[in-house]
Amino acid sequence: MVKYLGDFASLLKLNLRCDSRVVRISKPDDRFVVTDQHGNQFFSRVVIVATGVPYQYVPPISGINYAELYSRVSIDPKDFVGQRVLIIGKGNSAFETAENLIPAASLIHLASRHPLQMAWKSHYVGHLRAVNNELLDTYLLKGQNALVDAKIERIQRANGQLCVSYGYAHADAEIEEILYDRIILCAGFRWDHSIFDDTCRPLTAIDDRYPAQTSEWESVNIPGLYFAGTLMHMRDFKKKQSGFIHGFRYNVKMLHTLLELKYEGRPLFHRSIPATPEAITDAIIKRVNVTSALWQQTGYMCDLIVAHRGQAEVEYYEDLTVDYVQDNFAKEEHYYTITLEFGQERIDAAPDVFQVSRPHKNDVSQAHMSTGIHPIVRRYDGGRLLRVHHVIEDFASEWREQVHVRPLAELMAGEFSMGMSPSGASSARKAALVS
Repeated sequence: MVKYLGDFASLLKLNLRCDSRVVRISKPDDRFVVTDQHGNQFFSRVVIVATGVPYQYVPPISGINYAELYSRVSIDPKDFVGQRVLIIGKGNSAFETAENLIPAASLIHLASRHPLQMAWKSHYVGHLRAVNNELLDTYLLKGQNALVDAKIERIQRANGQLCVSYGYAHADAEIEEILYDRIILCAGFRWDHSIFDDTCRPLTAIDDRYPAQTSEWESVNIPGLYFAGTLMHMRDFKKKQSGFIHGFRYNVKMLHTLLELKYEGRPLFHRSIPATPEAITDAIIKRVNVTSALWQQTGYMCDLIVAHRGQAEVEYYEDLTVDYVQDNFAKEEHYYTITLEFGQERIDAAPDVFQVSRPHKNDVSQAHMSTGIHPIVRRYDGGRLLRVHHVIEDFASEWREQVHVRPLAELMAGEFSMGMSPSGASSARKAALVS
């Protein structure tokens, strides 16, 4: 990895300064001043912060100081032999910790205010992964371990143990106190905003864990201050994949194009295709079968097609976020977003994620009931949603057959049957159909 980064920097002749720690960022005027630990100052009209979330999040619980931090606690199971252990949190770090202690501890509880979320159901990789769920067997198959859905009211010392007072989320809000020998905090992480002085202190979000950001990943209150990498997860927190490299790499690519647009005057790249139903259908089908951004960032990133009245071509943009499109293209009278999405509402409603009913592969009238990942095309006018078209799911996630192509072609034929004349656009605006 280090060699790769070195080769990358050498190839692009990047102006890098290593062994430098930023201790202060200020903005006394229209420029930022970045100061390192040696007192060197750097001046810029744009600053991008990509420092991740390096600190553990400590929830505001009375007595939380009795808990040991996940990042510092011993990982030797021998240190927990015969002990009663509470782990605060139900994410992957909490379950990794629990799995390590199963052979040693006499009892392990994992507690948080919200029920456990499984990644295989939510399709969010930050929820519990199967590789970390061994503790669930010990819980459901009558071991001494358990999950607790409750608000921790307080933690107190009592006769050499730690007494935890719970307010259960279930059981009619029952209050109970349970004794433990050790408490380990695995409640997630937060970013470090200590480097900002009062002249450019960004507003924060999500319990102070992330900087508040616009749909361009710019600070909501400090112009010119942007965020990249894991910090981008504020925009899709615990929903999509921006907290992980296989998600935020696409965000970073888009941020690069936005900075070129705003500061270099370079328009967003798009290609022009004929404003015909055939050409547009062909372009959509080709893209959904090869795109990786829409595949990884389901429902969060999209392709965009913008049509203009009287013009023989439409503009096709790739790999934009849905919220950016709605913030910046809502004045357009005729545009489409193309996403890849699961039927998440139906999956969430299913009693068993491994027994979710699916439509027959040829029953296009039930395409909107698809639960597997599939393309969705949405038609907008002035920011108002007019139509939603589902391309029926495919077991191999390849949408090339007539059952996928023909309904989309028919939709586009209807959209463009009257051309892009003012009267045609007006008639289309009156329609509000869901296909």
